[in-house]
Amino acid sequence: MTETNTLDHERQTLLDVPTGLLINGQWREASGGARFAVEDPATGNTLLEIADATSDDALAALDAADAVQASWARTGPRERAEVLRRTFDIIVQWTEDFALFDDLGDGQATFRNRFLVEESVVEEFTAKFAGARSMLKPGRGTDPESTVGPLIDGEAREDVHGLVTEAISSGARVVTGGAPLEGEGYFYTPTVLADVLNDAEILTKEIFEPVAPITTFSTEDHAIRLANATEYGLAAYVYTRDHNRLLGVAEQIEYGMVGFNAGVISNAAAPFGGVKQSGLGREGGSEGISEYTATQSIAIADPYAE
Repeated sequence: MTETNTLDHERQTLLDVPTGLLINGQWREASGGARFAVEDPATGNTLLEIADATSDDALAALDAADAVQASWARTGPRERAEVLRRTFDIIVQWTEDFALFDDLGDGQATFRNRFLVEESVVEEFTAKFAGARSMLKPGRGTDPESTVGPLIDGEAREDVHGLVTEAISSGARVVTGGAPLEGEGYFYTPTVLADVLNDAEILTKEIFEPVAPITTFSTEDHAIRLANATEYGLAAYVYTRDHNRLLGVAEQIEYGMVGFNAGVISNAAAPFGGVKQSGLGREGGSEGISEYTATQSIAIADPYAE
């Protein structure tokens, strides 16, 4: 598909997007009539203006759901399964368009927040890692040559640059990157910071930015203390050849998910979620289904009791 055809497809797809609120099976405007702009973070241009829901709209949606909950609960499992299957089939049918919506309006370029590297290998690791980082090409998600996308908005870019600047002023060394990318959109240059102090604010935040602060550890216990020294705990990644070490570390670090020599660990068949300030509950896997249920205990009198 040529660039012109791609842009035409994007425009037509956006024109087909409903911009109201779907409540009780009806598309409607927000109760206050307000709308807000959805930006393309790769350009800063407005993609759409959509209904800005109020608390009254949220209550109306809850009331609509509550009104049919009892009848839905009495619906047989087979019929409910068929409804869910039809929903799945429709989503699959629209996969490409959903992916396009995600690319156009959901800028947040997902990176590891901290890199804890053993002291004896940190120099070699930093050099190789920075070399790979410097090869990343920022760009719009629809650009096939792009390997890193924009941040979600200008405020997010300012926030991350503030964290980078604070780390540098405290002694961190910029190996590559370290500044916003000039031009349109909310891009930040892929960045590697070395010699980051353990108390630097950038090591305590859950940032979704293309910035990699590197700090060192001397022992396994030291690494575990550093890993847990944050109020967040979504995912951690352990790289080691020792399976016993992996299991021992996984038991001691406070994270909802742990990757073992793997950088991509999301799987629809496995529970996804964090601990501490990284969220409650799980989605995916049987644990995700459990989030939609309530456990009920029924005590039955013993018919043989005297």
